[in-house]
Amino acid sequence: MAAAPLPEVLPAEGAAGAAWLLVALPALGALVLFVGGRRTDRWGHLLGVAGVVASFAVAVVLFAGSLALPAEERVRDLGLYEWIAVGALDVEFGLRIDPLSLTFALLITGVGSLIHIYSVGYMSHDPDRRKFFAQLNLFVAAMLVLVLGNGFVTLYLGWEGVGLASYLLIGFYTGRRSAGSAAKKAFLMNRVGDVGLALAIFLLFLELGTTQYGEVFARAGEISPGALTAITLLLLLGACGKSGQFPLQAWLPDAMEGPTPVSALIHAATMVTAGVYLIARANPLYDLAPVGQLVVTIIGAITLVLGAIIGCAYDDIKKVLAYSTVSQIGYMMLAVGLGPVGYAAALAHLLAHGFFKAGLFLGAGSVMHGMADETDMRRFGGLWRHMPVTFWTFTAGFLALIGFPFLSGFYTKDLIIEASLTAGPVAGWIFGIATLGAAGLTAFYMTRLMLMTFFGPERWKDLHPRRIDGADLEDPPEHYHPHESVASMTAPMVLLAIGSVGAGAFLVGGERLGHYLEASIGVPVEPHDLPAAFPVGLVPYVATVMMLAGAGLAYLLVGRREVPVERPQRVSLPVRAARADLFANTINEGLIARPGIWLSRALVYLDNRGVDGAVNGTAALLGGTSGRLRRTQTGFVRSYALTILGGSVVLVAALLAVGGIG
Repeated sequence: MAAAPLPEVLPAEGAAGAAWLLVALPALGALVLFVGGRRTDRWGHLLGVAGVVASFAVAVVLFAGSLALPAEERVRDLGLYEWIAVGALDVEFGLRIDPLSLTFALLITGVGSLIHIYSVGYMSHDPDRRKFFAQLNLFVAAMLVLVLGNGFVTLYLGWEGVGLASYLLIGFYTGRRSAGSAAKKAFLMNRVGDVGLALAIFLLFLELGTTQYGEVFARAGEISPGALTAITLLLLLGACGKSGQFPLQAWLPDAMEGPTPVSALIHAATMVTAGVYLIARANPLYDLAPVGQLVVTIIGAITLVLGAIIGCAYDDIKKVLAYSTVSQIGYMMLAVGLGPVGYAAALAHLLAHGFFKAGLFLGAGSVMHGMADETDMRRFGGLWRHMPVTFWTFTAGFLALIGFPFLSGFYTKDLIIEASLTAGPVAGWIFGIATLGAAGLTAFYMTRLMLMTFFGPERWKDLHPRRIDGADLEDPPEHYHPHESVASMTAPMVLLAIGSVGAGAFLVGGERLGHYLEASIGVPVEPHDLPAAFPVGLVPYVATVMMLAGAGLAYLLVGRREVPVERPQRVSLPVRAARADLFANTINEGLIARPGIWLSRALVYLDNRGVDGAVNGTAALLGGTSGRLRRTQTGFVRSYALTILGGSVVLVAALLAVGGIG
């Protein structure tokens, strides 16, 4: 497939010249809170919120300026300074201001601002609230560097910054061993992906002598086919790590160990969207690498099904939502792998997902806030009466996620399903069945979550709150007292619920998003204009039937039966497999972790007994020999004279033995 012509990259002018404020404001907030320490405890949270809200205001101004420009003038570069100049390597630290980066900047700062505001109430009783907001600001600043950088090296800087911030936030509860383990797991699994991204950048420099977007994309045709395939596959490896895609998805559910606002930020607005951004940004490379595109679609299809299956078996409200994210990002990865027919669909779903998934996580946090930090849905029930705002906002996100007609997910997810049907005669059927089947599973596990949490008998009445290590409550109350959250928490939830209802229709209607993004991703191709496995016009109806079937099955299995407080242990093999994450951790441990441990132990043994053994053995030989020779040096003249006499006798005897002296 020939690459679409690229728009001219123009220098940033006017308001775009102040785009550096997007990154500088939250970064400054993080710096002040980290350096200020406990002196900022009383007002640190306010500074944290102000920095991100101000950054959002800058993003809005830049977006408005972008809309006022003709499409061919919307790609701008803001060079800030020469960053790395070593030999042939010349890296400029600068920002790319184009429709794709501004779209992500609006999502990151907009949803991020709501999460910051929510956190003011959620973390109000935490003594480390100031540190929490410092790390949140760092997270947002790093993600903005990632999406705004004008080259792959700048992107990598933000990429690593996001990894650092996620490690700090997932392990925020330092007194909880599980949080520390989850943080290390996330960090190490992301390192696998980071190595792939780094190798891709090295190959780009080897092939083209540059890593800046403008030059790389303009000269993509000069890269040899084999190298281009390798680069796209390595970029995909990086995307799998950050976005929790197969086979590097196991860290994402464990990331729920951090405070709930962190879960919302990771899953809705920042970290997991980075992989989708990377593939979309590198679209000129993928458009020339059909093998790379195919592997992206396969990984996306596997992940969306895997996440949906596992989500059906969990009882932890946050982990159900976490596997929902794994599945939904799988939809997006599948779409970006399809090329021009899927780019706009993937990004539309990413934006809509940002609204309803953030709302769902914040709603889960509100439930936890009123239920002594409990996450087990089996201990909930009937909460809609006690948390009306949480219930209705959560319902909006739930309906949007399952693709209820005329809500956000209905429009954006259906676009991806339609695009998947155009993948080819065989692939179209495979991807179509995967996406439609996962839509039914999504409706099942989300309806199950709603029924177990908000409906049915109030199972919590006969239970006592449990001590949760690292939670705000050192001593749990005697009884559960569910209640609605404070206004600083419910207000962001209401705004996100509005986006959950209307964002999809707004983005998709009139192809608004697709037309705006043309300068970054090319002219979108409509699925209706391509041959498909079956008529794409039927997708909304088939998807709705699958959604109703999944929801109806959940009602029959959960809504009409008594929910046991304790999780049943005698279950079928599929349920056991889903509870075990489809043995993902077991496979990772068996194929990677344990062989790695064995290899490291073997190398340590070789080092100790081989390398060190040879060195130490030589030293011991010399030391022992010198010790024995030292005994001959007595310091007595008579001993030396006797030695000389003995040597002379031996020498004379030797000469006589070989023929005489004369």
